[in-house]
Amino acid sequence: MTSPKTLPTSIDETEAFLAGEAYVADRSLATVLFLALRMNRPLFLEGEAGVGKTEIAKVLAHGLGRKLIRLQCYEGLDVASAVYEWNYAAQMVEIRLAEAAGETDRERLASDVFSERFLVRRPILQALEPDAAGPPVLLIDELDRADEAFEAFLLEVLADGQVTIPELGTVRAAAPPIVVITTNRTREIHDALKRRCLYHWVDYPDAARELAIVRLKVPGAAERLSREIVAFVQRLRADDNLFKAPGVAETIDWATALAELDQAALDPDVVSDTLGVLLKYQDDVARIRGSRTVQIVEEIRRQASAAA
Repeated sequence: MTSPKTLPTSIDETEAFLAGEAYVADRSLATVLFLALRMNRPLFLEGEAGVGKTEIAKVLAHGLGRKLIRLQCYEGLDVASAVYEWNYAAQMVEIRLAEAAGETDRERLASDVFSERFLVRRPILQALEPDAAGPPVLLIDELDRADEAFEAFLLEVLADGQVTIPELGTVRAAAPPIVVITTNRTREIHDALKRRCLYHWVDYPDAARELAIVRLKVPGAAERLSREIVAFVQRLRADDNLFKAPGVAETIDWATALAELDQAALDPDVVSDTLGVLLKYQDDVARIRGSRTVQIVEEIRRQASAAA
């Protein structure tokens, strides 16, 4: 964990902060991130999988020297897994010991077993605890995977930076955490939650920004290879009716794989053999492999020659 740092004081500083953490962002993302930090509002990031939403929370935590607390959402997620639960086994031991000692005051016993020493803190409650490095970064990842009912549990946290525990009362953060919520939009999130956040759609990058990302993340890839990889991926997103278009994460993985194979440029046979790094569904791989791969590579090279 790096030493804690002050928050950026301008959009330009936010852009520089992200660049310093090797995150290539456009101006609109830097703007909404700056405002979220400045206004102490949760940041709601929506977009396709693999475009860098989760990475923003990681960059914030590392760059600011804050703890990153991640809540990975899934179907069936409830308060016990996300906020808190009681250590029932330890409570039962305490009750048995009290009974063996002749304790008969049930109210006193209930007060003892529902005290903080039996409380198991889950990610959201952990994010409300004070930290010497400053409020942590709370990443609520892929909220759309959780059930709609779970969103109601988040409203109190997002609006007031607090959680109510019936047996203990309200636990309130001295300073609210930096909250980043991501969703892949597999379902719509309720307006009541969105209203408490600043919203940003994280889109696929254009060719220039994606090339900058590849250069930064895969410095060992040849320049020609990097350009052709980006052109190939951009073509797939724009022209081919794929079940799942490749994200930036897949572009980086593919560039890394081709660099490991000592490729200086795209070779149609190698492209066909490595499509499983870029595409994650067999129907998509089958659609692109073979003649379609050759066609795209030839088009990329004709355009590069015409632009030279």
